[in-house]
Amino acid sequence: MCGIAGILGAAFTPDENIIRKMTGAIAHRGPDGEGIWLNHEHKIGLGHRRLSIIDLSDNGNQPMHYMHYVITFNGEIYNYLELQELLKRKGYTFQSNSDTEVIMAAYDHWGIDCLKEFDGMFAFALYNKNTKDLFCARDRFGEKPFYYNIDNSQLTFASEMKALWSIGIRKQINDHNVYLYLNFNLHEDPNNPTQTYFTAINKLQAGHFFIYNAGGTVVQKKYWDIDLTQQNNEITFEAACDSFRELFFTSVKRRLRSDVSVGTSLSGGLDSSSVVVTIDRLLNDPNQKQNTFSARFNDPRYDEGSYMSQVIEGKNIIHHCTFPDHNVMINELPKIMYHQEEPFATASIFAQWEVFKLAKKENVVVLLDGQGADEYLAGYTHFFIPFLREKYLMGGTKLLNASIAEMKEHNIFQEEIELDLFFKAESHLPSLFNQIRKVKHTILGVSSDNAIHQNLLQNFKNKKAPFENFTSLNQALYHSTFNSGLEKLLRFADRNSMAFSREVRLPFLNHELVEFVFSLPSDFKIKEGWTKAIVRYSLKDILPVDITWRKNKLGFQPPQEQWMESKTWKDWASDYHNISVRKSWIKDTAPVSWKSVNLGIFEEMLQNKSI
Repeated sequence: MCGIAGILGAAFTPDENIIRKMTGAIAHRGPDGEGIWLNHEHKIGLGHRRLSIIDLSDNGNQPMHYMHYVITFNGEIYNYLELQELLKRKGYTFQSNSDTEVIMAAYDHWGIDCLKEFDGMFAFALYNKNTKDLFCARDRFGEKPFYYNIDNSQLTFASEMKALWSIGIRKQINDHNVYLYLNFNLHEDPNNPTQTYFTAINKLQAGHFFIYNAGGTVVQKKYWDIDLTQQNNEITFEAACDSFRELFFTSVKRRLRSDVSVGTSLSGGLDSSSVVVTIDRLLNDPNQKQNTFSARFNDPRYDEGSYMSQVIEGKNIIHHCTFPDHNVMINELPKIMYHQEEPFATASIFAQWEVFKLAKKENVVVLLDGQGADEYLAGYTHFFIPFLREKYLMGGTKLLNASIAEMKEHNIFQEEIELDLFFKAESHLPSLFNQIRKVKHTILGVSSDNAIHQNLLQNFKNKKAPFENFTSLNQALYHSTFNSGLEKLLRFADRNSMAFSREVRLPFLNHELVEFVFSLPSDFKIKEGWTKAIVRYSLKDILPVDITWRKNKLGFQPPQEQWMESKTWKDWASDYHNISVRKSWIKDTAPVSWKSVNLGIFEEMLQNKSI
């Protein structure tokens, strides 16, 4: 886990000071070392900041050279040992015990298909001295960031945008993203996945790569996808549970590989608890203690301490807790925005920030986390709607009513669903209804938040709302995992962890595990009204009963609304709210809100001349 930066361009004169300025801006991502490589003939400079995780010796330093390749790499290849052995049998030799060297050997052997061999999180730029091409790639889910700017046939890239700003790339805000944030609570544009909050900066999409030659263009290409037509309708639920457990245990085991201390983030929910109990089983060593880190709150409506206690009881675990409050949040929010670089919608980001701060205090470098499960395992109740549409299309009203009855019996789904002609017609003709909405929005505009400034609203209100209705559960899960939902969570976790030079690893985002789950029938994901059924049933023998059948979901969610009612918050927040008003993002009559304050902090951060 590190920070990368670089420039390649026909008109670029490699300058160590320029690259060093970029790596200096992201020094928090890699406090253990800095490396720079320049090639004047080929007009390229690569930079790296190192957080030492695998092979702590100097052999793991970057930019790293292998044969005629040079790489700057951020992330982890968890199956690097298996790949290294395979490549050795193919005749390759290695000078280090690092996964970085394995990437270059794999590229030499498989070409771009090497990406399909990696189980990991990564963003890298690999330069071929022979062809003068720069091969840039990002992991399947987008756990690791890759931002870039193209200007005058010059490619400039980095792990964080502040590295680009440090050498003068402009900070011009993309107002469309501000509109999406204010009106739809979106952190990215599902219809334009390379877009950021800044007109001059794009991001490499998850599961994509490009090959750039000085003076060329960037054409992103997808190297991995989920085929929703590949369905396993023969497998039994019991067999699926066995396979899920085996794949999950393998994923966790690989993500424990480290030459530094490893811990776990524990919220008390199903996902993080699953990781903790799996690690406990895998370690099975009284001399190896697992460190867990949690955020708790003095408000009993939000505190999950009782669930955490059940998870750690009787296990070889050292449990660490932090108790954030609104006074700490006020002090930390500008720092969090500096690292996040883009707005965020809830104070749960602050709670997560405090967890990583605690991990640094306790000198635990790597944390495994349960993030990513909800998006493809149907962990949110809004997935019930496409699930019910699928049931209706399969078996009519009878099957639909039976499915709803199961949900109500287990008291997970709290909302009433109108089983009227509109629901049925839209289930049968989703494309038609989506087209009708598009026409309606073009003519009349979309529904809007009353707080949005009329100028901002006028520019975008006639764009179709970036939402679709889905007629199957897998369609909705795919959208949440790859188009809208997961990406923002991965950005939050990456920036918060790296702000404290910590590494976060996500066992639920092993691609073989995800592919397997997508191949299963919907009833294996939502079963008898239970969300994430296959997780519950697969691990019920090692999870506490109250966790296995837990219905509510918090996940480090603090009492945000109560905090915002305090006089301290209101006095502090008003200045930031007024910034949003002056920027014509918020009406001057609008009340102070989390979003108006967050955007004000965002704008103030951008005006900081040191970034």
